[in-house]
Amino acid sequence: MRRPPFAAVLVAALAVWLGTQGAGFAQAPAAGPIVVIETSKGTITIETYPSEAPKTVEHFLALVKSNFYNRQHFHRAESFVIQVGDPDSKDLAKKDSWGRRGHGKPIGVAEISKKLTHKKGAVGMAHAGDPTKAESQFYITRLPRKIPEGRYAIFGQVTSGLDVVDKIEVGDLIKRMYVK
Repeated sequence: MRRPPFAAVLVAALAVWLGTQGAGFAQAPAAGPIVVIETSKGTITIETYPSEAPKTVEHFLALVKSNFYNRQHFHRAESFVIQVGDPDSKDLAKKDSWGRRGHGKPIGVAEISKKLTHKKGAVGMAHAGDPTKAESQFYITRLPRKIPEGRYAIFGQVTSGLDVVDKIEVGDLIKRMYVK
């Protein structure tokens, strides 16, 4: 029996390896509902992962469907992350206190998956030290490996609009969010 050339084996192995590295996990979780974020800088589309974080996704989708995020401003925009979800960010007069509040109802569980990591475009729930008390603030990762793994529930991934994520600055507006 003739063996395949070394180069062909190497290319096949590299393709498998790149597939798992690019995804941020060995096998992609089952995709859930798609959320669209229309911002003042463009549109971002997020795929959610209810198989990895069912209560987090359910909580997030309920907020989206209730129009909670509509007209909020991004209160954090750093080299490695953008963040939104403080209801006070709807009021420009309260800009100095943006990022300090949620909607008041914690998720109550910390659905931290070992399969999902902070790669570019990963979407996670922010919290002030206790992942079970995450409420409404969520973030999108700009630079991988800047956020400690194992401390935050990652529940989605940007599937389009990464260029928009890179353009977001503090004060940029979410015009509306909806489930597709």
